[in-house]
Amino acid sequence: MLTPEKIIDNLNMKPLEFEGGYYVETYRSEDRIEAKALPERYSKSKSISTAIYYLLTPDTKSNLHRLPTDEIYHFYLGDTVQMLLLYPDGINRSLFLGSDIHVGQLLQAVVPGGVWQGAFLLGEGEFALMGTTVSPGFDFEDYEHGDRDSLISQYPHHEQLIKRLTP
Repeated sequence: MLTPEKIIDNLNMKPLEFEGGYYVETYRSEDRIEAKALPERYSKSKSISTAIYYLLTPDTKSNLHRLPTDEIYHFYLGDTVQMLLLYPDGINRSLFLGSDIHVGQLLQAVVPGGVWQGAFLLGEGEFALMGTTVSPGFDFEDYEHGDRDSLISQYPHHEQLIKRLTP
């Protein structure tokens, strides 16, 4: 039987500090884009693309955070994940990643750069193995952690989910 512990061990995953969950980087392009060729929000050269495996378990969550770059999520296997997206203009969406596509679950989802995102397993889920692809590539200094009080003041109608998705 496949368990979160077996996935972590087999894929050599480690805890993803600040955000939560487990990850392992599976790809980092050796090709780079110079800073002058990138939008102004980037201050240095970046890999063209990066990819990771990402695992959520019942005792983990993806804390609310945002990146300057679009991030594409790929659902591989496991249980349903609810993802909250909070857009700068006040619009918000809940997405459901999973394999039950006939009820609207998504196998792939794009989180635009600058959008707050957080996720957790639904119900009694045991794990969800996903992947993400980022282009230009991810660097840890791109990660911006969400502040609970600030997010609640901007998105008061999502107070309960924001509390769930912030430390």
